[in-house]
Amino acid sequence: MLTAPSSADLGPNASDKTREAAHRAATEFGFTSGQIVQEFYYDDDVDMTLRTALEEITGEELEDEDYTNTTDGAIVWWRAEDAEEDDLADLLVDASANLDDGGDIWVLTPKAGRAGHVAAADVEAAAGIAGMHASASLAAGRDWMAMRLVVKARSM
Repeated sequence: MLTAPSSADLGPNASDKTREAAHRAATEFGFTSGQIVQEFYYDDDVDMTLRTALEEITGEELEDEDYTNTTDGAIVWWRAEDAEEDDLADLLVDASANLDDGGDIWVLTPKAGRAGHVAAADVEAAAGIAGMHASASLAAGRDWMAMRLVVKARSM
């Protein structure tokens, strides 16, 4: 679903307060300068201010879904209408294919009450199917929540 950008999603045109909040949220993702982050399911409704903050922190543009080199992390914008839980699990496997060891995947979903909201339990179930588990969550702007996924440790 495409929606018009909200005032919190205006990237370089956002207010100083909005940019500062986005930078604080982006910092919590843990990415650092020089890291390559791949982005999945980008659409017109993403939080452009958060994207800009992530690019400022890494000093790199976010790479699209077609990027094939090694990455340090990934972000996935996921909405209820994007597909089913199994499809998210498949996407998480695809997102992890380029990840360097120790890289994180962050799944961003619309907050409760927003169009396209996805329950955290649905993301956690898809993560389990993909061999991952949720390790943290945070507010990633006015309209988005982010859940950090990590690959489950393999038992010996």
